[in-house]
Amino acid sequence: MKSKNYSEEILKVFKKKGFVFLEPDVLLDSNYIIQRSGESFRKLILAFEDDNGKNMCLRPDLTIATCVKYLEKNSKGTSKIYYIGQAYRRSNNSNKSIINNQLGLEIIGSKKKLSDDSEIINTMLNAIKKTKIKKININIGDVSLFKQLIESLNIPERWKLRLIRHFWRPDYFEDLLNRLETNSDIDPVSFSYDKKKFYEMKKFEQKQQIAGRTISEILSRFDKKIRDPRSFTEGKKTTKIIREFLKINCPIDQIDECLKKFLKKYNINKSGIKNELPIKNISNSGYKIIFSTNFGRNIEYYTGMVFEISTIKKKQKKELARGGRYDNLLKNLGSKKNISAVGAAINLNNLSEVL
Repeated sequence: MKSKNYSEEILKVFKKKGFVFLEPDVLLDSNYIIQRSGESFRKLILAFEDDNGKNMCLRPDLTIATCVKYLEKNSKGTSKIYYIGQAYRRSNNSNKSIINNQLGLEIIGSKKKLSDDSEIINTMLNAIKKTKIKKININIGDVSLFKQLIESLNIPERWKLRLIRHFWRPDYFEDLLNRLETNSDIDPVSFSYDKKKFYEMKKFEQKQQIAGRTISEILSRFDKKIRDPRSFTEGKKTTKIIREFLKINCPIDQIDECLKKFLKKYNINKSGIKNELPIKNISNSGYKIIFSTNFGRNIEYYTGMVFEISTIKKKQKKELARGGRYDNLLKNLGSKKNISAVGAAINLNNLSEVL
């Protein structure tokens, strides 16, 4: 099937499900994106200075560009959006193109989270079926489960904040676990600096935002860090619990039982960890679906369900589609409150290589 033909077939699936076309802007304010979406985008974006001296960039991510457009249009209620276009980002892999062609979907502003998650996954599966690819693998995770686990553990607040905040940085996260395991807290110099900054920032405008957080939110974190007791002797036990949690890997229809055994083993209150994956709606798809607690850590704005659809070509894994829930992103981009949102995109570059 030629590239144009399968793209048209996929778009028919999107339209049939009620998704409406939206064209996200190609050029974005790079300072705005970095400040509100995280520093991780700084090394990825293709930035330049326009004739007026303003820092601009080519859109590094179509989900972010779509959300910016949604806010600019001052949209209300539920929006079911689809787009087709290119994202531009650098890569550590010199063989990988900086241009990523995508067909994507977003459901923004809906309160039907479980059914929306299910609709996004199933629509993507139905779209990929149109390409006649037979061997499909599905990986799924829920990054909110990690946050729930950390909140349920009896550890100092400062450690909860660190572990949740740096879950997206695997190398640094591993360093944090090693420090927690050996009860090695922050050094006195770092703590003294944080305390100094805390009192300096109290004089700032409290609604001002830095990296997507208001000054008042940052001060709240600082306050917890300063007041929290410095001694903690359960680091080794806590680290063992976290490491074992991140090793959970099973067929999706077994996730409830796996979580139940894990919580029982470590005497963790099961009411504090709730699985909200749309299991019943996707486990009957006929595909093998693997759940992993360690999946979905590569994009910081995800807040819940994360999934990937892939296949194997010449013994190499090829990602066909990826997506997830991101309920905090629109607030980070300027909304006055969190707005429910979930989406996914098909990687047309990889799809072309497979077909």
